Amino acid sequence: MLKLDRITKRYGTLTALDGVSLEIAPGEFFGLLGPNGAGKSTLMSLVAGLRAPEAGRITLDGRRVTAADPATRISLGLVPQAIALYEDLSAEQNLQIFGELYGLRGPDLRARIDEALEAVQLADRRRDQVKTFSGGMQRRLNLVAALLHRPRLLLCDEPTVGVDPQSRNAIFDFLEARVRAGLTVIYSTHYMEEATRLCSRIAIIDHGRIHALGTLDELLARLPFRDEISFPATPATAELAARLAAHGQIIRDGGTHRFRPATAFRTSAFYALAESLALPPRLFVTERPTLEALFLHLTGRTLRE
Repeated sequence: MLKLDRITKRYGTLTALDGVSLEIAPGEFFGLLGPNGAGKSTLMSLVAGLRAPEAGRITLDGRRVTAADPATRISLGLVPQAIALYEDLSAEQNLQIFGELYGLRGPDLRARIDEALEAVQLADRRRDQVKTFSGGMQRRLNLVAALLHRPRLLLCDEPTVGVDPQSRNAIFDFLEARVRAGLTVIYSTHYMEEATRLCSRIAIIDHGRIHALGTLDELLARLPFRDEISFPATPATAELAARLAAHGQIIRDGGTHRFRPATAFRTSAFYALAESLALPPRLFVTERPTLEALFLHLTGRTLRE
């Protein structure tokens, strides 16, 4: 549905995107995971035709996307990182403006506005000024404004920034339902838990380059360890930590040891060693590797740096 072929974008001496290539299939919930400044918003603006790349080609449904040709934009909706609403107008008036910009009129537009407000639980606030809304309510309204014209592709550029947990979950549920109904979503975030929950495929991006691409399981398989076992760093566990150093990586994190076993070292061997040292199983917590760990492994820095 969407193809990016060796896209490069520069702002002066800064290279925001450096030879990025991606292919997005219809019906995907595709995630762009990376820290602030990684190039996520730039990529979104190029796909939306708001900016032009210095090199490379973007096609949507086989038609080239360019900043000079807005025709392809009717096939997509954009939820920008900064809320794009008229604060002095009501929720209903905002949706009417956005709908009319896409050529909607009359009963059809009114029906879509009613449906949109019900979907994000704002029907009872339809005549209230947007400036009286909470951040989460504004985000939800901004989301349905981008979907009034029923695009096939939705671009969500960090749509939960500054949103309370209840509104965040409402946005997740809404997007997941739309994807099940056939919508394609590209979702940028620097929250690994969002990408883990929502996305069928994830691209890890940093400094304008794609460092890894695949499903969650495919990405985590790139780590040199499978599980991480944590336990208190105390005099009683000092010998265990010393012995484990030969079988993987031991990381001291405050008052905790985190052990990342080498591929050949079995978890059962860990617990056998702990038992031989008379250490009770309740001391240990086994966790699956995370996207945060993979990002650190690939780039040497954390997602929020």
